[in-house]
Amino acid sequence: MRAIEATGIMNESGQISLDKPLEITPETAEDPDDESRESVKASLRRSLAEAKEGKRLPIAQLWSGIDAN
Repeated sequence: MRAIEATGIMNESGQISLDKPLEITPETAEDPDDESRESVKASLRRSLAEAKEGKRLPIAQLWSGIDAN
């Protein structure tokens, strides 16, 4: 997925008119942050199995060492 930034105006009905047409080109390179659906599903299955087995961490432990300021 790719984000596109555009400018335009919105009328009273909520319709948007862009200042210029979008220049959309096919993506040839994959985003390194994108995971395949199969990979995401496998990760969710592992997480669910671990949760069912009681292999969970307290939320306080998950936040340990994270500086949220």
